[in-house]
Amino acid sequence: MTNENELFSLLRALCEIPAPSGEEDLRVRFCLDWLSDNGIDAYSDCAKNVIIPFGDTEREGITVFLAHTDTVFPDKAPLPYKEEDGKLFCPGIGDNTVHVAQLMLCARQMKRESILPRHGMLLVLNSCEEGLGNLRGIKQIMNDFSGRVARVISFDGQFNSIVTRVVGSERYRVTVRTEGGHSFNAFGNSNAIEKLAKIVCELYDIEVPHIGDSKTTYNVGMISGGTSVNTIAQSAEMLYEYRSDDVECIEKMRNMFFDIIQKHRNSGVDISVETIGIRPCEEGVDKAELSALAERVAKICEEVSGIPCVCTSGSTDSNIPMSMGIPSITAGGYLGGGAHTREEWAKRSSVPVGFEIVRKTVYDFTED
Repeated sequence: MTNENELFSLLRALCEIPAPSGEEDLRVRFCLDWLSDNGIDAYSDCAKNVIIPFGDTEREGITVFLAHTDTVFPDKAPLPYKEEDGKLFCPGIGDNTVHVAQLMLCARQMKRESILPRHGMLLVLNSCEEGLGNLRGIKQIMNDFSGRVARVISFDGQFNSIVTRVVGSERYRVTVRTEGGHSFNAFGNSNAIEKLAKIVCELYDIEVPHIGDSKTTYNVGMISGGTSVNTIAQSAEMLYEYRSDDVECIEKMRNMFFDIIQKHRNSGVDISVETIGIRPCEEGVDKAELSALAERVAKICEEVSGIPCVCTSGSTDSNIPMSMGIPSITAGGYLGGGAHTREEWAKRSSVPVGFEIVRKTVYDFTED
């Protein structure tokens, strides 16, 4: 059986290993070595996923459990970890390192107890969930096990909610180019920053669509350009995204975005648009199957934690299977705050509770 000291020791070791999206190599090596040392068969694929198979995974009916190894932070040096006032602090601890540790220990317990699922089961420590990782890890899993996956459960978030409605997004790099020049001698020449600023202002005047209880948002997350204070900018670019939990709203946002871009092109502005990320919405999922899956896992969360578990929308690894018509939810294994900030923290006492949620959830599906 797993004790709390082992859980916190593994969590700290993982937390201190940097893992930007696409550069999870150090964590992959650590996880493979740890699993091998504990007698667990595992391997990594071309997407840097660590895959732990149980049972017959060559047939239909596979259940896939995920915990992503990457963090939103670009750091390549060890990440700072500290404990204070009953809280564990480390960038990326809740999103998503705690779940990686919990799933690894769950795999070890299954091995020690000789648990053999009735159908195939995969425990996956997957790559590239965050940002411009563009869900590469889960895409690779769904491709390699195409036609065999019955359901997907990812562990990512807190155990007082379950993501049952996926938020799709489309992300672009928009670049504007002009002739530029010296700020005094060439005054009057077109400035790429000014042209881009007009586009940003028009994008922020968009009225987001609403269909039923859907939610749609947009954001300019980064902007850059120019050469110096006395140079008329020749180039400026922005990173722009829109999100929605409704596929029709995504389409409406796409049309409005490109209408604005085309309007400025027609006025003579040199604009290039590069797609840098697509997260699809749900399409064709059996609502009854999805509801049953969510209720089953929510019941486990509530029984273990004693806290009500609500259904919500989110952008997670579940986007990919849900876009393929495969029921998928995302559940959590801790309580905390500050996700995607350097002050991120997890409540220490919640981590063992989360492990029990992860373990009981995985064990509950061994008979399916």
